[in-house]
Amino acid sequence: MSMDSTSESGYATQPTATTGMPKGIPYIIGNEAAERFSFYGMKAILTIFMVDYLHRMGGTWSDSGMSNAEATEHYHTFTAAVYFTPVLGALLADAFLGKYRTILWLSIVYCLGHAALAMMGTAGLSAGTWLFAGLFLISLGSGGIKPCVSAHVGDQFGQSNKHLLTKVYQWFYFSINFGSFISTLLTPYLLEHFGPHWAFGVPGVLMAIATFLFWLGRHSFVHVPAGGTAFLRETFSWVGIATILKLAIIFAFVAPFWALFDQTGSSWVLQAKSLNLTWLGVTWLESQIQAVNPILVLILIPIYQFLIYPTIDRVFPLTPIRKIGLGLFVMTGGFAIVAFVQEWIDAGAEPSIGWQFLAYAVLTASEVMVSITCLEFAYTQAPKTMKSIIMAGFLFSISLGNVFTAAVNHFIQIPAASSLADSLDEDAIAQIRAGTKMPSLDPDWNAQWESGDTMRLRLAGADQEPNNDDDVVLTFDEQGAVTEMSDSAQATFEQAADKIEAAFFAQSGDQADAALLTPEQGNEILRGTKDPFGYPLRYRLLASDRYQILTSGGDGVDGSRWDIVLTSVLNRPAANNDSTNQDKPYRSWLQRRRIELEGDAAGAETESIQPDQSDENKALFERDYAIGGRTRLEGAAYFWFWTACIAATAVLFVPVGFFYREKTYIQDEVDADSPD
Repeated sequence: MSMDSTSESGYATQPTATTGMPKGIPYIIGNEAAERFSFYGMKAILTIFMVDYLHRMGGTWSDSGMSNAEATEHYHTFTAAVYFTPVLGALLADAFLGKYRTILWLSIVYCLGHAALAMMGTAGLSAGTWLFAGLFLISLGSGGIKPCVSAHVGDQFGQSNKHLLTKVYQWFYFSINFGSFISTLLTPYLLEHFGPHWAFGVPGVLMAIATFLFWLGRHSFVHVPAGGTAFLRETFSWVGIATILKLAIIFAFVAPFWALFDQTGSSWVLQAKSLNLTWLGVTWLESQIQAVNPILVLILIPIYQFLIYPTIDRVFPLTPIRKIGLGLFVMTGGFAIVAFVQEWIDAGAEPSIGWQFLAYAVLTASEVMVSITCLEFAYTQAPKTMKSIIMAGFLFSISLGNVFTAAVNHFIQIPAASSLADSLDEDAIAQIRAGTKMPSLDPDWNAQWESGDTMRLRLAGADQEPNNDDDVVLTFDEQGAVTEMSDSAQATFEQAADKIEAAFFAQSGDQADAALLTPEQGNEILRGTKDPFGYPLRYRLLASDRYQILTSGGDGVDGSRWDIVLTSVLNRPAANNDSTNQDKPYRSWLQRRRIELEGDAAGAETESIQPDQSDENKALFERDYAIGGRTRLEGAAYFWFWTACIAATAVLFVPVGFFYREKTYIQDEVDADSPD
């Protein structure tokens, strides 16, 4: 053990021999609570923002936003990046800067990312560019500090107080979930009522507070120096490589757990749109349901620690590996519940959000056994100079899981004709408007630009022959967004939607919460109605506030890029238009945004079928007509796919856990009476 326990800057470099709690722990816990507030608050609203808000941050109102599968893909790609960059942060900390300086400097990068998200919709850059910049900086900052913060906690302990590690990691996890719980309740409310700038700005302020708290604790922390060449020698030694490979086996089996768990922020949120969100007298926003998870963690941690684990341990020794294995089996049950719920939705029912709460309870029980155990296991199984890099390996398993989820959601997407606009940047738009050059597009679509004052793109239809009845014409605004999509079938679909919505208003009267038509009612109304290609129109109920009319399109193949889909979303009137809200007849930021961009005409589209309602009480349908854009794995089949994945993982993990052998490493310490 080195006799010098301080660095040149005067910071302690080794933990003191004491049986008490290290004095730097309160700063770490406070920092973690504020940082997790910022991260989970932003992440809680990200999927809903991409589906419903992002395409409305420009100067015109557009009904063509991201599909559920596309938003899910981007959500998990970002999450994968957040948990991949820990490898870079760990290398920076363990080899060069040390954990403290790495955490401090990357926290500043983190703050800049939140600032970029809060700037979306402002002049200078498109909302999509601000979003990409913000998520990129957050993935660097948040991901880079993750392994360092977790390992920094363990560095505060020596042999004399290592028995407190489990308790501190539980408090560490408590702070994560406390910050997550508060922010997951607050940020969806801010998004719904005050818009994206506030919803993304408030988490940014909390991240700045987190950075300040961490700086305040600098003199209380143990600053373990960077390993330098010693780190590289140990990492690439036989012991280092063997440790990495050994733990990689465990982390590989944990990756599918994260592929499912992180869908609580994507597919589970999107499923909640189809549920009855009023439960126990409380009406929830879709994104707020995620708050159930952290509060359940806070409840379940002591139950597991003082009741469940001791009870199981009396039956057979409960090692960390066995905890992980049990957790994988429990996760299977959690996803099976949401799969059953989705089957009810597919059948036209509107289940209670209470069923998703039940699924969260099972999923959270799995999380306590897998995530908390892995957090401590990764630290204790890592050699002393490899703590951050091994923590990064654990976090990399989260990245791999999210890569798998993103890849699945990418594969199941069927391209939409409107996706051709994704390749248009400012230069391309200028070239089109000037007529100097027409940018190349996906040749599979056989698309040609049409000359004229308005930017239009004509797509040869399913027969790939131009100037036929199945051609599709896209119209663009000055920013390159698709404002209109038309083909020979559009009038038929619009007339069918008029009949569906007229029937809804006829049966709903003035009931704001009236249900949409059932699949049986809708399909009866559409009986005998066909598209111009001879295929019958079908009615599909997606959620309590949206339905679809669809056919297989010009090629007659269901599930192809030529499917024709009209999606109509019902914006219900506010439940309580009291005197404090008379100047805002539309309660949400999105509804006020539409009036801002389109004026009073925004609410006029349904007057012909519902002429007697005032603006304050009018229910409005918004339609999106699209060619393509469906997914290959829809409804309950999507959730059953993931349930099968985690069930297979749990079974295969049993023999791996049986043969695995653990080896623990804890930091050395300096004697409390030492003058150094």
